[in-house]
Amino acid sequence: MNSSPIGITFDEVMSGGFALGETDTEAGAKKGANDILVMHGTVTIDDIDKFIAEPGHPGRLDVVMDWPPLGTGLPAPGGVFNLFSPTGDPKLKLMVYEWGLQHGGKDYYFAGQKDVEVHPVLELWHDTTTLHTQLYQGRDKTGPVVGAGIISLSFGELLKMSQHFKAVNAPSTEAGVAAIARFGKFFMGELWDTYIKRAGA
Repeated sequence: MNSSPIGITFDEVMSGGFALGETDTEAGAKKGANDILVMHGTVTIDDIDKFIAEPGHPGRLDVVMDWPPLGTGLPAPGGVFNLFSPTGDPKLKLMVYEWGLQHGGKDYYFAGQKDVEVHPVLELWHDTTTLHTQLYQGRDKTGPVVGAGIISLSFGELLKMSQHFKAVNAPSTEAGVAAIARFGKFFMGELWDTYIKRAGA
């Protein structure tokens, strides 16, 4: 009998303009329109029950990144992922994507967030697919910001993403399907709470 917790994994690809020398994400996206950053991310949730129960809903993010100023195929394993993480504002939750890498003997840290706010439902797509990202010098967010931009999930990538959800440590096909369904129910429930229930209150 398999006693290991059941988890899930999925791939997500986001891309967009990103520029060095900017601290504002929108300014960086415009300046870096010809220097597209592509984040090939794999999210792993080792225990779906624990993931749903913990307030920050944490997982692991492993990234392979392409960005002309630094290069292509850059590995950045062991990053941070949080889904619908609470803030001090009851009307705002965050989707957090953070990853560090080394280049030219220096450490860099990319820190991005999607702001899931109480908005009209028409804002749902923008909020849940748009990652405002800053680049820090060093191994975490304590260093100076040396770049910024916006990367996003396209509709085409969303369709591909929906086909790449897999169960981890599932003892049977049925158990794996149930774990993925639990994640889907949690995700849709959070969206309902933010964009339907709270927005209509």
